[in-house]
Amino acid sequence: MDGREYVPEPKITFVVAVNDRDVFEHNFLASPCLRGPHPHETLVQEQFVSAPKAYNDAIGRSSNDLIIFCHQDVYLPEGWLEDLRRALDYLDIYDPNWGVLGCSGMTVDHDHWRYLYSTGLGVSGGPLEHPKPVQTLDEIVLILRKSSGLRFDEQLPHFHLYGTDICLQASRRGMKSYAISAFCIHNTHQPLVLPPEFYQCCKYIRRTWSDCLPIQTTCVRITTYDIPIYARRLREAYLRYIRRKEFGGTRVKDVRGLVEDCAQTITAPRLHLGRCERS
Repeated sequence: MDGREYVPEPKITFVVAVNDRDVFEHNFLASPCLRGPHPHETLVQEQFVSAPKAYNDAIGRSSNDLIIFCHQDVYLPEGWLEDLRRALDYLDIYDPNWGVLGCSGMTVDHDHWRYLYSTGLGVSGGPLEHPKPVQTLDEIVLILRKSSGLRFDEQLPHFHLYGTDICLQASRRGMKSYAISAFCIHNTHQPLVLPPEFYQCCKYIRRTWSDCLPIQTTCVRITTYDIPIYARRLREAYLRYIRRKEFGGTRVKDVRGLVEDCAQTITAPRLHLGRCERS
């Protein structure tokens, strides 16, 4: 024994909104931390009309305080829980009242803190020395504590920008949100053209959080006059009707190929990716 007090790993409730069982099973459920016996709870949310309704239902049913909301096409490599634990240990010292954590976030000044792989984009960002404060977080991975009292706004429709909303709710309560260094793989269809529902959510966020503008999300900046949104929609029209290109990358069937690709691409001193680990 080295004399240090043993602190057990926190039990986690994972929450996933699922509309494609095959994608869910071949990505999220393939994550090493969910293979075989483990102490964690997984709540699969199906048949919900919006992410806020699905996630609030899961918060109410969660058996654990620490809750992680993931997209169904996210893969958490081996070592992901250790990365999370390091971030939590840091925040226990420097900001025990933290609000929301995630793997990709933006500051209002356009700093994008992230460390992940997205299909079509490859590896983005790099390892962070410690959690970075952000204004908003991407929805691919969101982490909060049930005891924080934070809940998603069920008036926000569809499945977009609920990460933005929950971070703004945390800020209103005096809690900071952080991007953490916990590398994940987002095996997704990478859209260059966003659906109409996304822009409906933008309007809702702009109206609801008008006193917080400008709001910088990982997709677009929301402002009083929506100029960045108009500019994005013009680019999308060009891509859709002139270039005939709506996706920048397409989801692969077997996520193990992406794990191998990440191991060969990343030049960080050490990355935990199971058998693909590099030293």
